[in-house]
Amino acid sequence: MASSVLSLASATPSASLSSHEISKGKLNLGSTSLCFSKEKTNPFIKTKSFGRVSMVVASNVSRFEGITMAPPDPILGVSEAFKADNHELKLNLGVGAYRTEELQPYVLNVVKKADQLLLEKGENREYLPIEGLAAFNKVTAELLLGADNPVIKQQKVATVQGLSGTGSLRLAAALIERYFPGAKVLISSPTWGNHKNIFNDARVPWSEYRYYDPKTVGLDFEGMISDIKAAPEGSFILLHGCAHNPTGIDPTPEQWEKIADVIQEKNHIPFFDIAYQGFASGSLDADASSVRMFVARGMEVVAAQSYSKNLGLYAERIGAINVVCSSPDAAARVKSQLKRIARPMYSNPPVHGARIVANVVGDPTLFKEWNEEMEMMAGRIKNVRQKLYDSLSSKDKSGKDWSFVLKQIGMFSFTGLNKAQCDNMTNKWHVYMTKDGRISLAGLSLAKCEYLADAIIDSYHNVS
Repeated sequence: MASSVLSLASATPSASLSSHEISKGKLNLGSTSLCFSKEKTNPFIKTKSFGRVSMVVASNVSRFEGITMAPPDPILGVSEAFKADNHELKLNLGVGAYRTEELQPYVLNVVKKADQLLLEKGENREYLPIEGLAAFNKVTAELLLGADNPVIKQQKVATVQGLSGTGSLRLAAALIERYFPGAKVLISSPTWGNHKNIFNDARVPWSEYRYYDPKTVGLDFEGMISDIKAAPEGSFILLHGCAHNPTGIDPTPEQWEKIADVIQEKNHIPFFDIAYQGFASGSLDADASSVRMFVARGMEVVAAQSYSKNLGLYAERIGAINVVCSSPDAAARVKSQLKRIARPMYSNPPVHGARIVANVVGDPTLFKEWNEEMEMMAGRIKNVRQKLYDSLSSKDKSGKDWSFVLKQIGMFSFTGLNKAQCDNMTNKWHVYMTKDGRISLAGLSLAKCEYLADAIIDSYHNVS
């Protein structure tokens, strides 16, 4: 279509065309080719008339003209803007990825050892079954629920390896859409930015329950309970098992009990997103306590897991979806349908990261080393959180209470800054963050805490 196509409007003897040339439908005039056609007009071809000869010019109109440009991802787009900034003090606090004190990506030593073991074993690269690596599924359910949990021994858990947390959530969303038609998912306000995308894409209706209280920069517990109570019976209540994203605000153990009470009374189904087990507090058991409490009550539970943060396997896309059912038969049927959903979606999951998880969790020595590294990572973030609070408190002479920074947990802190203030953080201070005021403390170093405190104080007090 790049070259011009000419069509003869009428031919007379004076055109001096040979019958052979006419029968072939072509006329070569220097570098220009004339084409004759009795076919119907192509809608993508425009005709221009030059006396007795009409020129038909091909138009580069795409069949995809109706597709609009999608907006940039609110989280991943931050990294692109950060890369384009040449300022020496710039900070990328947008993406939730762990960094060293030197602000470099960190590959866990235990992962390096597991990688080396896999290399020595010479494992093949054959397809996994649809449900994933059996050894991975076993250890991942045990890691979440506890190896001695009765529901595991009674085979009441359907576990399917998914494409990290996002893919596992998407499998669960498809299951809800297919087998719980009309059921609504309640998600916290605010929540991780991709939750809404996942349920929208799966055509699952959702609404929000109150969670964040801007006045206290804490949990709106009464609002949360009220909204869960008001939800239609049998709704799925999406809960962050630990280290709530984006706020870093978690219910207390006593509040978790009351949340479970209401969910049980309303016959709702708890749906956990577990993205930071062991990474939040440094303890695998402590970070899974909320899920285990619901299961101990005999409730059916859905739980998505990710190993991106706690093992640093971001690009390996390793996670799982677990459905705790009331009977082994129900679990078997649920697993069969999760596999049915996965088959036309991606067929089967990746093997390398799954083998790493299986080897680390399954080997006592590597498992101990992993726990030590998680404690180290969680400890570094806690130290950064403390230093940021100390810097804010010492530098801000207004008397504002910044203690909410210490009360939050995990890799994120919800600063309470609005969009205009976040824009000031970026435009003036070269601090890149999401526009809801969330910062990733995992991307902050002790050395940069005072600089960040200056930026936050300036943005909070001088930008409305």
